[in-house]
Amino acid sequence: MSKKKEKKIDLNNLEPEEKMKYEVAEELGLLDRVLSEGWKSLTSKETGRIGGMVTKKKREKQ
Repeated sequence: MSKKKEKKIDLNNLEPEEKMKYEVAEELGLLDRVLSEGWKSLTSKETGRIGGMVTKKKREKQ
């Protein structure tokens, strides 16, 4: 089995929606883990929290 090669994330060149996801992860103190181990390293509770906060921010913008 071969592991997929991880691509480096350029936080300056993301789509606005992706950027918001990373910003929320940073607010929750999870960004370091996401950058080093990927999104799969988070628990369902953590990803749910990120999703909820992203949704809340989207609603506030409208």
